Amino acid sequence: MFSSTHNLKVHQRVHTGERPYRCDVCNRTFSETSKLKVHQRIHTGERPYCCEVCNKTFSEASKLKVHQRVHTGERPYRCDECNKAFSRKSNLKVHQRVHTGERPYRCDVCNKTFSETGVLKVHQRVHTGERPYRCDVCNKTFSTTCNLKLHQRVHNGERPYSCDVCNKTFSKASNLKLHQRVHTGERPYPCDVCKKRFKKLEHLQVHQFVHAGRRPYRCNV
Repeated sequence: MFSSTHNLKVHQRVHTGERPYRCDVCNRTFSETSKLKVHQRIHTGERPYCCEVCNKTFSEASKLKVHQRVHTGERPYRCDECNKAFSRKSNLKVHQRVHTGERPYRCDVCNKTFSETGVLKVHQRVHTGERPYRCDVCNKTFSTTCNLKLHQRVHNGERPYSCDVCNKTFSKASNLKLHQRVHTGERPYPCDVCKKRFKKLEHLQVHQFVHAGRRPYRCNV
């Protein structure tokens, strides 16, 4: 039900597919003039909505509203399985796939499936060889920004992960976790033959040569 014939007519375009408003730059069509107006800001660069905290600007009021949650800490979307909260509905939807197991995005090369389009896109670089992120110091290239950031610590010396027992610092969280086993005594990798346990997976793999009778390293002299 609608309060005016105009609103009814606009709504009916959902069913008819009518999109009478066309962008004169890229010819994309829209069902409402308001949506066309917002779209045209892509071409004009207009960003009329400004965050009063950090002065970041946005092309849509809705995007400003979502951004402001960075400052307010508001997280209105809550998972009904684990109560984890999110600032965006889209982030909640992606998170819920942890519980449902849904992986709707499939690699057309190896058929591996993913819960997010972004993760699929990064994975596809395994097949394409694309490495779009370049270190500005040594020109080494990487397939993800995360790997580039980790590499750059070789140059800048950054070691942001600190052991709370001995204060030793590390450039990677995984290296800190491995180091902490020195203090905890944790040995999470058991041999399924003799039950001996190891701190590192590679140590277990070398140990297993004993049982398999493998001697893979040959002196070339």
